[in-house]
Amino acid sequence: MNLVKLSCLHHVEMPILGLGTFKLKGKDLMYKTLETALAAGYRSIDTAAVYRNESDIGDCLKELLPKFNLERKDIFITSKLGPKDQGKGKCKEACLRSIENLQTGYLDLYLIHWPGTQGKKPEDQSNIQQRQESWNDLEDLHKEGKLRAIGVSNYEQRHLEELLSTCSIPPAVLQIEFHPHLVQSSLVSFCKQHNIHFQAYSSLGTTSDDNKLLTDLTVADIAARYDKNPAQILLRWAIQQDIGVIPKSTNPTHIKENIDIFSFSLAESDMCKLSNLDSQHHYCWNPASVT
Repeated sequence: MNLVKLSCLHHVEMPILGLGTFKLKGKDLMYKTLETALAAGYRSIDTAAVYRNESDIGDCLKELLPKFNLERKDIFITSKLGPKDQGKGKCKEACLRSIENLQTGYLDLYLIHWPGTQGKKPEDQSNIQQRQESWNDLEDLHKEGKLRAIGVSNYEQRHLEELLSTCSIPPAVLQIEFHPHLVQSSLVSFCKQHNIHFQAYSSLGTTSDDNKLLTDLTVADIAARYDKNPAQILLRWAIQQDIGVIPKSTNPTHIKENIDIFSFSLAESDMCKLSNLDSQHHYCWNPASVT
């Protein structure tokens, strides 16, 4: 598995590919999914407080790690702060609760999930103070060894600039929607300039049946020429740019196929064809309105 070195202040390596768990609920399904993923070679798991599955993940890993002769240190676990828990003290409590639910003494990466606070309007100026207070809590938890690395999700460049102007520990990761229909070149460049690892979610577009990204004719044509499926092409396009991916699937075949993206490369002409599909279309949340 290819590893990404996070910024020097964090001294952490993270697999460039992880297993997403959004909408994955129920211990039986979680067990089967994690068992398949670990057997296939996944070593990174991405969750969040708002997914309401941290306890299931913790229970399943407790049973599965010994089965695969793995220890806690062999697995990279990411979770995220729910928007309702922004602010001084609340953030720390929520993070410790996630650690307890996951039955681990620490998290490898913890992200502020959203730049706004639940219950406040996007334009409310207090959102700025709330997320700054949350970051201060994360810095304390990082220094205490509860969090190996800290970062943010759904932050635009202006949110990052604000954070970098006040923080003592810079964010190690930005996780945000990114795919050929939503290419964020300037944000990727900004993150590289500031040693922030850029990690994509929704790499395969929407989870609905009407998935315009997976059925895009250009994606399908490239997939056919490489004898790969569209999902593999989309994931390869990202990691070939050193961008992390966390595809979610409960289908054993798809889980195995999604990790088989290190066995081939895309020609530069095909990389360009995919990037040129950009229509700035969000399939998920758009943080543009958050002050």
